[in-house]
Amino acid sequence: MPTLSLCSWNVNGLRAIAKKTFPEFLKAKAPDVLCLQEIKANAEQAQALELPYPFCYWHPADRPGYSGTAILSKQKPLDVQTGFLSPKTVAAHPQEGRILRAEFEEFFLVNVYVPNAKTDLSRLEYRTQSWGPDFRALLSTLAKKKPVIVCGDFNVAHEEIDLARPADNHMSAGFTDAEREDFSKLLKAGFVDLLRHENPQTPGLYSWWSYRMRARERNVGWRIDYFLSSPALKSAVKAHRLMPEIQGSDHCPVWLELKA
Repeated sequence: MPTLSLCSWNVNGLRAIAKKTFPEFLKAKAPDVLCLQEIKANAEQAQALELPYPFCYWHPADRPGYSGTAILSKQKPLDVQTGFLSPKTVAAHPQEGRILRAEFEEFFLVNVYVPNAKTDLSRLEYRTQSWGPDFRALLSTLAKKKPVIVCGDFNVAHEEIDLARPADNHMSAGFTDAEREDFSKLLKAGFVDLLRHENPQTPGLYSWWSYRMRARERNVGWRIDYFLSSPALKSAVKAHRLMPEIQGSDHCPVWLELKA
């Protein structure tokens, strides 16, 4: 049976990872659609890398070398848009290149790099009281038209099972009650955490590790990168996994295969 492979990866700098493991990854895995976060490059810089995809879409931040998302695809989407839906909502948020959405025949694909609350939690209120509600509204509006797949770096570990040391990190950025509840609201809105749907009690499934103290080698990590979907797409999932063996970033790729 034919499949459609989707991959999401926070590369922590596209130009940097292009000098490391990225070319080998593309050659070996070659996902049909690749969603990237934190590209830290403008369109001209990204295009200069000549990546092996016929359809490449870039959404850089206004601030050079910061944030940004990309969608690379072997097939041409029906439509590609950036950011939120209404000009008023767009104007309410800094232009940081955090949302890139593509429409395909069977679903919308939303690639997201959710704002970090920051170590001092100075951006927590914005993250949970402004960004979160507007992002849910975007997904819910799209879901009324056709099923939605949303992937990317959500900058939150949802439950205690999603990080190695929950007791030590309670109320740290990425594991505050407010961020976790904001993520819960996505699930209550009808979206499915596909990895936990298939692996509800499996510990040690992480997608990000600190560069310090051999955290990745010891698997002292966090799961902050996700694929969520509308319920209608659950039955189409053929395979879904994290790829911690793929090096080059402090995040690992997340892989999803759908029955085409």
